[in-house]
Amino acid sequence: MVVSALRVILALLPLLATGTTGSSIDVRDDLHFPLHARGTNKDGSRPLYKNPNADIEARVNDLLPRMTLEEKVAQLIQGDMNGWMDFSDPLDDTKTFNQTGLEAMISQKAGSIWGGYQTPWDKFVFGVTVGQRYLMENTTLGIPALIQSEGLHGFTNNGTIWPSPIGLAASFNPDLLKQAAATIADEAEGLGVSQIFAPVLDLSRELRWGRVEENFGEDPFLTGEMGTAYVTGLQSGRRRNASSSAIARMAATCKHFAAFGSPQGGLNIAQVSGGERELRSAYLKPFNRACVESLAIMTAYSSYDGIPAIANKHLLTDILRNEWGYKYWVTTDAGSVDLLITTHGTCDTRECAAKTALENGLSGEMGGGTFTYLTLPDQVRAGTVDVKFIDETVKAMLRTKFALGLFENPYPYEDYLSTLRTPETRQLLHQMERETIVLLENRDNTLPLSKSINSLALIGPQVDRVSFGDYVFFNATNNGISPLAGFTQHLSDTSIQLNYAQGCELWSNDPSGIPAAVAAAKASDAAVVMVGTWSLDQTLLWTPGTNATTGEHVDLSDLGLVGAQLQLVQAVKAVGKPTIVVLVSGKPVAEPWIQEHADAVVQQFYPGELGGLALAEVIFGDVNPSGKLPVSFPRSVGTTPVFYNYLKGSRPIDAGHVLDDGTLVFGHQYVLDSPVPLWSFGHGLSYTTFNYTDLALSKSTIGPNEDFTVSVTVHNTGDRDGKEVVQVYMTDLVSSVVTPNQQLVGFQKIDLPAGSSKRVAIPVKSSELAVWTLDNRWVVEPGQFAVKIGTSDQTFLNTTLVVQ
Repeated sequence: MVVSALRVILALLPLLATGTTGSSIDVRDDLHFPLHARGTNKDGSRPLYKNPNADIEARVNDLLPRMTLEEKVAQLIQGDMNGWMDFSDPLDDTKTFNQTGLEAMISQKAGSIWGGYQTPWDKFVFGVTVGQRYLMENTTLGIPALIQSEGLHGFTNNGTIWPSPIGLAASFNPDLLKQAAATIADEAEGLGVSQIFAPVLDLSRELRWGRVEENFGEDPFLTGEMGTAYVTGLQSGRRRNASSSAIARMAATCKHFAAFGSPQGGLNIAQVSGGERELRSAYLKPFNRACVESLAIMTAYSSYDGIPAIANKHLLTDILRNEWGYKYWVTTDAGSVDLLITTHGTCDTRECAAKTALENGLSGEMGGGTFTYLTLPDQVRAGTVDVKFIDETVKAMLRTKFALGLFENPYPYEDYLSTLRTPETRQLLHQMERETIVLLENRDNTLPLSKSINSLALIGPQVDRVSFGDYVFFNATNNGISPLAGFTQHLSDTSIQLNYAQGCELWSNDPSGIPAAVAAAKASDAAVVMVGTWSLDQTLLWTPGTNATTGEHVDLSDLGLVGAQLQLVQAVKAVGKPTIVVLVSGKPVAEPWIQEHADAVVQQFYPGELGGLALAEVIFGDVNPSGKLPVSFPRSVGTTPVFYNYLKGSRPIDAGHVLDDGTLVFGHQYVLDSPVPLWSFGHGLSYTTFNYTDLALSKSTIGPNEDFTVSVTVHNTGDRDGKEVVQVYMTDLVSSVVTPNQQLVGFQKIDLPAGSSKRVAIPVKSSELAVWTLDNRWVVEPGQFAVKIGTSDQTFLNTTLVVQ
């Protein structure tokens, strides 16, 4: 009993002390709440933090002083539902819990709770309810937890799986992505989830990196627009019975802050090199556009310019908190605080790691490591950590919870089934699947195929496979439609015979299946050959002995096709039948032979559940492809990086090449290759044709703070209805520092019936013209700016804007 009483007294010391850390302790007499019942007021009134109509900041400031040091630190450390639930068997539906485990977990790790498990929905709801009810009814202050899960391209507990983000970006349709994100929130919210670990806003500039598929591409502007759409769609609305001051129903989590996607050598978590100008001009732009109002941000594993991201005061405090005014929850990634000791070598103790991450980042600690933040109470008492850093970080957590209305209703909904895997969501998914497919080549109008042909060969290791990207649940592919199933379904009312041959495995050099593929091509009127990369679900991807070529911690030294896949394509093409190559992948595939020889090339970044059906619809022309590349395709890994918006002077061209017969034609940049991409950012063909006329600016001369509008008339001059992405690029012709040769500053996707035209007006903010100057500030400098309508490698129309 004496020991227990002593613990209580020690826990309450921060509430009793009037001095600062290390000073003598005097008993406070100004508290408006009793120490034995801190969730009440002395005068019997309702505590302000429990008033759903009170201002969020007032509620935060009322609650924080009531908390003990241990309670504060517990808000900063991620807990896990496996502390009281057994989720080891994804099929087990036993609804029991461990009371001792629950109490132990909540005592130290109560701010956020990981719930990203595949388990029956009713069991998950039971576990969330048990945890939240304990927090609300059996703890002194009744602070609910954030329940966290994944939703990068679909809610991961048997929710609807969408195309990977690189595919979503290929749609160039933020409005559609906003609707998609709303369905992810719909599916998660009813189950009691309140935080989703997405979107990823890293830039796909280093293509060897395994997580390219998780990004929205190589361009800061497109990434920012798609990220904004995702955050807005996910967060918009309010949980049922939430407070009137609640501003969102789900916390988006922008990650990985920042510059994570360009590691040295393409190796996961490796250093990222760069300076302040590159940080500001490229890596931070999407976060500034999309995440200032997101309710959570996750930091990066890597270091930037030698400073670990999680301990980068300039990045996390000076820029994010002070300059941008970000006030919500920031968390480290799993186990990343320990990397200060084990990887970065900037700390040698858990105490140092916790202090460094907290004081420089004002961020919490995710699980997956040694939970270094458990050392903070003792460090505060020893005077090595100032409690003010803990207080500021806890405030950010509380703001996010109040903004979500969790204090009023943190529980799952009884009718959670009504928003899971609905027909409306599936219909929206079908539209997205169609819009993400990119037509790269179409020689002699090989596509679309006619339904009057007698037979079609479906060849390749991607035909009878559902290829999802990473961050999906175990066996998620069971909900998907493979291309073989999709073509079969789509052609069920025709007499077309499908001749299927796998040809080879994705992961093998064995060519023994190629003769059967050649025979299938010979017996058919045309051949569709499906090859590419592959990833695995979050269980198999981390299981020893499995293989993949994309996904987290799966990095490449070669961007060409693995194994016998190219040999298979070449053998089928040699048959002489029209050959359509479909690249199903999570990143660009560098195969110049395919670009040069295939009759048509289609890119399908890892699709969602209806990808196989959408592909068949595009191949046969029932759907007109409208996707555009969010990332450029290099000719080989040796020609990377290949992003379109390189700084002026960075791509001299004197190309050499190797002819099909082996003849060497020498050049200089490069000696036997070219730095020019196979296909560049923004590229994507259609089955119809578009023409642009009458380019005009709202003003040809503007001041440095004036926004403007670019207008153009788009004509569908073909015989098919089609969607077109109108893209606006800008070049600062003369600037005080080196600027990109061009950069996307606006786009709009439109739907045009055959023979029709439409006037399109695209607003451009003056901030898109700004450069980070030698004086380390954003300035829109006077001068001329070239404005073009086109793609990154094509100019349809151009004009000049003058800034005075």
